[in-house]
Amino acid sequence: MKVLLQRVTRASVSVEGEVIGNIGRGLVALVGVAIGDTDKDVELLVNKTVNLRIFEDDQGKLNLSLLDVKGSLLVISQFTLMADTRRGRRPGFEQAAPPEYADSMIDRFVTVARGYGIGVATGRFRSHMLVEIHNDGPVTIMLDSHLQDKT
Repeated sequence: MKVLLQRVTRASVSVEGEVIGNIGRGLVALVGVAIGDTDKDVELLVNKTVNLRIFEDDQGKLNLSLLDVKGSLLVISQFTLMADTRRGRRPGFEQAAPPEYADSMIDRFVTVARGYGIGVATGRFRSHMLVEIHNDGPVTIMLDSHLQDKT
C-alpha cells in the first residue's frame, strides 16, 4: 500500500460538479492499494499518517502531527500510485489490487482513520474526481507499507 500525503490548508473533491468532500487544515491522503495488501498495511499506514510530525510548532519546526493540530483527513483512492514506469512510455498497473478488493481496503483505511477521532472526508471510488489541493509548504510525503519498519 502506498499513501502520498500532502499537508494542506484546505482541500476538496468533486464528482460531476458536486463537492462530495472537503476539509480545512489537515492532510490529503492519496491511497494506492497493491495486490496482497492486508489490514496490517492499512493499520500501519493510518497510524503513520495521523502521527507523522509534519506540522509546524510555535518555533516553525516540523514537530506536530495531524492529531496534535486537530486536523482533518481527505482520503482519495489513487490506483495510479501503483504505476510501473520502468519500461516504455505507458505505465503498467499489474501491481494494483483489483477494484473490489481495493475499494474494501480504502473503506478500511477510512474506518481506521475515523477511529482516531479525526474528521475524515472521502472521494468516490471508481469515479472521475476533481481534487482541489492547497498544499501547505509545500509538504508532500510518500509512505509505502512495504518499506516501513514494522517493529
